[in-house]
Amino acid sequence: MEQGDVKVILLILIIVVGIIFWRFQRWLDGPNKKRRRIPRHSEIPQDEVVELLEGAGFDVLAGKTKIPITMMINEREQLESRLFIDYFAQKEERIYLVKVAKERKPLEMTGSAVRDMLLAYSLIYPEADGVLYVDMAQNKIKKITFHIEV
Repeated sequence: MEQGDVKVILLILIIVVGIIFWRFQRWLDGPNKKRRRIPRHSEIPQDEVVELLEGAGFDVLAGKTKIPITMMINEREQLESRLFIDYFAQKEERIYLVKVAKERKPLEMTGSAVRDMLLAYSLIYPEADGVLYVDMAQNKIKKITFHIEV
Protein backbone atom coordinates (compact mmCIF):
# COMPACT_ATOMS: atom_id res chain seq x y z
CA MET A 1 0.00 0.00 0.00
CA GLU A 2 1.21 3.42 -0.82
CA GLN A 3 0.93 6.50 1.37
CA GLY A 4 -1.90 7.99 -0.77
CA ASP A 5 -3.97 4.82 -0.30
CA VAL A 6 -3.64 5.08 3.49
CA LYS A 7 -4.88 8.69 3.42
CA VAL A 8 -7.94 7.73 1.33
CA ILE A 9 -8.77 4.82 3.65
CA LEU A 10 -8.41 7.08 6.73
CA LEU A 11 -10.64 9.72 5.13
CA ILE A 12 -13.33 7.14 4.35
CA LEU A 13 -13.05 5.73 7.89
CA ILE A 14 -13.44 9.20 9.43
CA ILE A 15 -16.55 9.87 7.30
CA VAL A 16 -18.12 6.51 8.23
CA VAL A 17 -17.44 7.06 11.96
CA GLY A 18 -18.90 10.57 11.69
CA ILE A 19 -22.09 9.28 10.06
CA ILE A 20 -22.45 6.54 12.68
CA PHE A 21 -21.95 9.09 15.48
CA TRP A 22 -24.52 11.46 13.91
CA ARG A 23 -27.11 8.67 13.53
CA PHE A 24 -26.49 7.55 17.11
CA GLN A 25 -27.12 11.12 18.36
CA ARG A 26 -30.39 11.27 16.41
CA TRP A 27 -31.41 7.93 17.89
CA LEU A 28 -30.67 9.21 21.41
CA ASP A 29 -32.83 12.27 20.82
CA GLY A 30 -35.81 9.95 20.62
CA PRO A 31 -38.30 9.02 17.99
CA ASN A 32 -39.50 11.59 15.53
CA LYS A 33 -42.76 13.16 16.59
CA LYS A 34 -45.61 12.21 14.36
CA ARG A 35 -46.59 15.35 12.53
CA ARG A 36 -49.94 15.89 10.97
CA ARG A 37 -49.79 16.82 7.36
CA ILE A 38 -51.60 19.97 6.40
CA PRO A 39 -54.37 19.01 4.00
CA ARG A 40 -54.28 20.62 0.61
CA HIS A 41 -56.78 20.76 -2.20
CA SER A 42 -59.71 19.54 -0.13
CA GLU A 43 -63.06 21.03 -0.97
CA ILE A 44 -62.97 24.78 -0.33
CA PRO A 45 -66.34 26.50 -0.20
CA GLN A 46 -66.55 29.88 -1.89
CA ASP A 47 -68.01 31.97 0.91
CA GLU A 48 -67.47 35.33 2.60
CA VAL A 49 -64.64 34.02 4.78
CA VAL A 50 -62.66 32.77 1.78
CA GLU A 51 -63.26 36.09 0.01
CA LEU A 52 -62.02 38.04 3.05
CA LEU A 53 -58.91 35.85 3.36
CA GLU A 54 -58.13 36.09 -0.36
CA GLY A 55 -58.71 39.85 -0.25
CA ALA A 56 -56.10 40.06 2.51
CA GLY A 57 -53.58 38.20 0.34
CA PHE A 58 -53.99 34.68 1.73
CA ASP A 59 -54.35 31.56 -0.41
CA VAL A 60 -56.86 29.15 1.10
CA LEU A 61 -55.38 25.65 0.99
CA ALA A 62 -58.15 23.55 2.55
CA GLY A 63 -61.63 23.77 3.97
CA LYS A 64 -63.07 22.38 7.19
CA THR A 65 -60.91 19.65 8.69
CA LYS A 66 -62.03 17.32 11.47
CA ILE A 67 -59.46 16.10 13.99
CA PRO A 68 -60.70 13.11 16.03
CA ILE A 69 -59.55 12.90 19.67
CA THR A 70 -59.73 9.84 21.92
CA MET A 71 -59.22 10.15 25.67
CA MET A 72 -58.81 7.45 28.32
CA ILE A 73 -59.90 7.99 31.92
CA ASN A 74 -58.31 5.70 34.52
CA GLU A 75 -57.26 3.41 31.68
CA ARG A 76 -60.85 2.09 31.51
CA GLU A 77 -63.29 4.67 30.28
CA GLN A 78 -62.81 5.92 26.75
CA LEU A 79 -64.18 9.27 25.65
CA GLU A 80 -64.22 10.65 22.15
CA SER A 81 -64.36 14.16 20.85
CA ARG A 82 -63.10 16.19 17.92
CA LEU A 83 -61.71 19.55 16.98
CA PHE A 84 -62.54 21.38 13.77
CA ILE A 85 -60.22 23.69 11.92
CA ASP A 86 -62.26 25.89 9.60
CA TYR A 87 -59.59 26.55 6.94
CA PHE A 88 -55.88 26.34 6.24
CA ALA A 89 -54.39 29.42 4.58
CA GLN A 90 -50.99 30.41 3.25
CA LYS A 91 -49.31 33.75 2.71
CA GLU A 92 -45.67 34.22 1.67
CA GLU A 93 -44.75 30.58 2.40
CA ARG A 94 -46.27 30.83 5.89
CA ILE A 95 -49.12 28.50 6.77
CA TYR A 96 -51.92 29.45 9.14
CA LEU A 97 -54.83 27.64 10.74
CA VAL A 98 -58.09 29.56 10.43
CA LYS A 99 -60.85 29.70 13.03
CA VAL A 100 -64.01 31.65 12.28
CA ALA A 101 -65.72 33.57 15.11
CA LYS A 102 -69.10 32.27 16.16
CA GLU A 103 -71.91 34.54 17.35
CA ARG A 104 -72.92 32.20 20.14
CA LYS A 105 -69.36 31.78 21.42
CA PRO A 106 -67.38 35.02 20.91
CA LEU A 107 -63.70 35.12 21.81
CA GLU A 108 -62.66 37.56 24.49
CA MET A 109 -59.27 39.01 23.63
CA THR A 110 -57.66 38.12 26.94
CA GLY A 111 -54.63 35.90 27.39
CA SER A 112 -56.51 33.11 29.12
CA ALA A 113 -59.47 33.14 26.71
CA VAL A 114 -57.24 33.07 23.61
CA ARG A 115 -55.12 30.32 25.16
CA ASP A 116 -58.13 28.20 26.12
CA MET A 117 -59.78 28.52 22.73
CA LEU A 118 -56.89 28.49 20.24
CA LEU A 119 -53.71 27.02 21.76
CA ALA A 120 -54.78 23.41 21.10
CA TYR A 121 -54.88 24.09 17.36
CA SER A 122 -51.37 25.49 17.38
CA LEU A 123 -50.10 22.47 19.33
CA ILE A 124 -51.71 19.99 16.93
CA TYR A 125 -50.02 21.63 13.94
CA PRO A 126 -46.68 22.98 15.26
CA GLU A 127 -45.47 23.55 11.70
CA ALA A 128 -48.14 26.23 11.26
CA ASP A 129 -46.98 29.81 11.77
CA GLY A 130 -50.06 30.83 13.75
CA VAL A 131 -53.83 30.97 13.91
CA LEU A 132 -55.95 33.42 11.98
CA TYR A 133 -59.10 34.36 13.90
CA VAL A 134 -61.64 35.65 11.39
CA ASP A 135 -64.45 37.83 12.73
CA MET A 136 -66.98 38.31 9.93
CA ALA A 137 -69.14 40.68 12.01
CA GLN A 138 -66.25 43.18 12.02
CA ASN A 139 -64.65 42.01 8.74
CA LYS A 140 -61.34 41.54 10.58
CA ILE A 141 -58.60 38.95 10.57
CA LYS A 142 -56.48 38.67 13.71
CA LYS A 143 -53.19 36.79 13.46
CA ILE A 144 -52.34 35.00 16.70
CA THR A 145 -49.01 33.34 17.40
CA PHE A 146 -48.01 31.45 20.52
CA HIS A 147 -44.54 31.48 22.09
CA ILE A 148 -44.23 28.90 24.86
CA GLU A 149 -41.36 28.98 27.33
CA VAL A 150 -40.54 25.75 29.11
